[in-house]
Amino acid sequence: MRMLKSYDVVVLGGGTAGVVAAIQAARAGATTLLVEKSGVLGGTMTNGGISHPGIFHAWGKQIIAGIGWELVLRTLETSGQSLPDTFSDITLPHWRHQVRLDTFVLTMLCDEMVVESGANVLLHTMVAALKPLAGNSGWEVSLCTKGGLTTIEGRVVIDATGDANGTALAGFALDVPQETQPATLSFRLTGYDHAAIDYEAVNRAYAEWVASGKGKFTDVSWDSQNPRSERLLKTYGNNANHIIAGNSRDSVGKTMLELEGRNSLLRVYRFLRTQPGFEKLRIEHLSPECGVRESVTIKGKKRITETDYISGRSWEDGVCYAYYPIDVHMATGAGLQKRSLEKGVVPSIPRGALLPAESHNFIVAGRAISSDRNANSALRVQATSMATGQAAGGVAALAVGMKCDPAEVPISMLHELLRKHKAIVPVVA
Repeated sequence: MRMLKSYDVVVLGGGTAGVVAAIQAARAGATTLLVEKSGVLGGTMTNGGISHPGIFHAWGKQIIAGIGWELVLRTLETSGQSLPDTFSDITLPHWRHQVRLDTFVLTMLCDEMVVESGANVLLHTMVAALKPLAGNSGWEVSLCTKGGLTTIEGRVVIDATGDANGTALAGFALDVPQETQPATLSFRLTGYDHAAIDYEAVNRAYAEWVASGKGKFTDVSWDSQNPRSERLLKTYGNNANHIIAGNSRDSVGKTMLELEGRNSLLRVYRFLRTQPGFEKLRIEHLSPECGVRESVTIKGKKRITETDYISGRSWEDGVCYAYYPIDVHMATGAGLQKRSLEKGVVPSIPRGALLPAESHNFIVAGRAISSDRNANSALRVQATSMATGQAAGGVAALAVGMKCDPAEVPISMLHELLRKHKAIVPVVA
C-alpha cells in the first residue's frame, strides 16, 4: 500500500459506518483513506462483540441493503451459514430480525472488502487536528500514527468515529447529553451448563453479594434493582450487562468506561466461582471494547426528532431508511424504555442530518448524526449506521467529481449512485 499526500475522501473511523463509507467512496472512483484507531475494522460488530447487525427489514420487506447487506451475505456464505427465515414474520420481537454472524469471519471480511474497493487503510491511527484549506477547498488532516504526527489533505472528510471526534476538532457544534445510556461489555463464558443451573439460588446468592458491597446488579443484567442473572448466564455473556461510567466521547471518559467494564466482569467472575456448577468456569473471549450506545450527536443542517421518526416522515433529501424501536437504556430501574413503531411505519434519514451546520466538505455517518435523544436511540443501530455510511461515501464521491459541496449534490444523482451499488433509497417528499 502506497500512502498518498492527498485524498479525495478521508474517512475517520473504521467501524460499522466507516467501513461502508470507505468502500462506497472508493467504488465510486474517489481516492479514499480509511483511518481507524484500533487494529481491527468493524467497530461495535467486531471490537464491541455485537456481531448480529440489524435491522435490515421492516414489516416483512427489506428496507436497507447495499454494501452493508453485501458484507452480511458474504460473511454468511464464507462461514457456511444461511439467512434466517424470520424476516417475513412481523409478530416476532425486533431482535429476532437481526442476523447473527461469525465475529472473526466478519472481522477478516471487513479487511477484504475495504482493500478490494481500492481504499487505503491506516490502522492504529487517530485524527489529531483538522484545518480547512484555503477557500473551503478541503481539509488539512493531522494524524497521530505510531511514528508520530503526519499531515495529509482530504477534499471531503467523513466523520464515522461514533463520538463525532472529527466534528469537534473541525470546530462544529455538538449536542452533548447530560446523561448517556449505559454501555455494555460483551464476553464469552464457558465451563458450565446453563440448563443445570439453579437460577433462584444464584440470584439469592448474588443479592447477598451485592449487599456486601462486592458487586452491582447491573454487572449481570440491565436491571439496577434486582438480581437477574438468567440472561447473562443463558447467553454466556452476550450483550447482557450495563456499564455505567459517564460519557465516553473523549479518552478520559472512554478509559473510565473500559476499566469499569472489565472490573464489572471480574466481579461477576469472582462471584460465579463461589457458586455450585461453576467450578470449571472460564472466560473464553473478552471483547476489546465496551459497546457504546450514546455519547454525542452533531448539530446538523437538519435534525431528526422523535416525532419525525415515529411518524415515518418523508424528507425531500432522504438518503436511506431506518427501522428500530425507540430503545433508551437506563441506569436506573429495569434498565430499558422501549417504544415500538406503529405497524407499517418506516422512518427515513435526510442528508441534512449528516451535515454539520455551517460545514463545508464535511459529512457525519453513524450514531452521531443530528437527532434528538429518543430518535437517536433507534437510529444508532448497525444496519442504519451502514446505510448512513453508504450515503456519506456516495455523496462525498459525487461532491469531489462535481467540485461542489456535499449539500449541493442533487439528491437524484445520489440516489442513482446508491441504487447502482444495490442500496435502497427512500421515496422523497
